[in-house]
Amino acid sequence: MIATTGLAYRYAGGTEIRFPDVAVPQGGVLLLQGPSGAGKSTWLALAAALLRPAAGHITVAAQDLAALGKVAGDAWRARAVGFLPQKLHLSDALTVAGNLAMAQWAAGAAEDAVAIHDALEALGLADLATRRPSQLSGGQAQRVALARAVLLRPRIILADEPTASLDDDAARAALGLLQASAARCGATLVIATHDSRVAAGLPVAAVCRLGAKIAATAP
Repeated sequence: MIATTGLAYRYAGGTEIRFPDVAVPQGGVLLLQGPSGAGKSTWLALAAALLRPAAGHITVAAQDLAALGKVAGDAWRARAVGFLPQKLHLSDALTVAGNLAMAQWAAGAAEDAVAIHDALEALGLADLATRRPSQLSGGQAQRVALARAVLLRPRIILADEPTASLDDDAARAALGLLQASAARCGATLVIATHDSRVAAGLPVAAVCRLGAKIAATAP
């Protein structure tokens, strides 16, 4: 589950953003909607314990994130959060399987070739395990990033503009894979988007609508 109350973040220089309260049951889908610069990526960073709020509370999968220090936050994020960024950040120095193994190493877990194979197979990628990311199509690379995000069976999956620059068919396929992957993990799915197709393509439990581009500076 995800619950926020009075959540706010203050940027360097004093600019502050306050977010609407949200409550989403575990396994539900939350949409963060709003124009570029409205704070969607900041909300995702708060939910991943990458940033600390200036005010309010955020609880994810029964964990009060404000109670976590940096080391505990890093450990919690590695085991509980799956992240699908808009820029996929796959290393071409590693194979597809190696990119997934890196996620296991980052979480302090031993490399598990069976888990890697199963994650790739679930997304139709098992035959691409030895390729480099530069040898993949855009859709294949996105599926590899999704396999990496769900490899450790996270409690929350955060996706940043997953349908950006995709045509309608590719967008439907990407959303279907996200939903199915979250369901396999029992994870709450959070999608930051300005794409109206996303709401139509998923069973959404809650919508958090952010306002205009952040510009005001707090006194």
